[in-house]
Amino acid sequence: MPSPQLTAIVLAAGSSERMKSRNKLLLDFRGKPLVAHVVETVIAAGLHEVVVVLGHEGARLQRVLATYPVNFAHNDRHREGMSTSIHAGVNVSSKEAAGFMICLADLPLIDPADLQRLVSAFAAAHEQDRKCIIVPFHDGRRGNPVIFSSHYKSEILAEHGLMGCRGLVKQHRRHVVDVEMETDHILVDIDTPEAYENLVP
Repeated sequence: MPSPQLTAIVLAAGSSERMKSRNKLLLDFRGKPLVAHVVETVIAAGLHEVVVVLGHEGARLQRVLATYPVNFAHNDRHREGMSTSIHAGVNVSSKEAAGFMICLADLPLIDPADLQRLVSAFAAAHEQDRKCIIVPFHDGRRGNPVIFSSHYKSEILAEHGLMGCRGLVKQHRRHVVDVEMETDHILVDIDTPEAYENLVP
């Protein structure tokens, strides 16, 4: 049976307010801008579609990603919270998508194997429960990305606020599949200059 189609929605619209005027997604990581590194990882994981949501300095980010096989969504309301970026990505996603992988653009250590583990978990769960939600954990801590079945599309578009879709996970707990990850890659993001310096000596 073919795997269900998944759309990765890469959230790259934020203004990096805690980075002291630097756009963290344009910082160098392993020889390329962080956003390019993350997008390459998502593409390498083999998802059916990748949508990158842009907002703050969107034109600069789009130039960085111009050669990648992705679609773009533009979110002029990104300052109103993560939910607005998720809405923008879902709204331009393929109508054939069976689910949405909500992926932060500042996960520097995430690798294709991490994402493929979650995709495989979704494929297995979706056969039994078309309302499944896949949530990665490591050492008892929840991380990102999270995969939502497209069953929740209308509920996702009704969510508001800074925290994205966390409310949906709590509300539909009986449909959540916790996936234990082998590494802490899902937990490591870059929010501050100190976090960046710790990763890039």
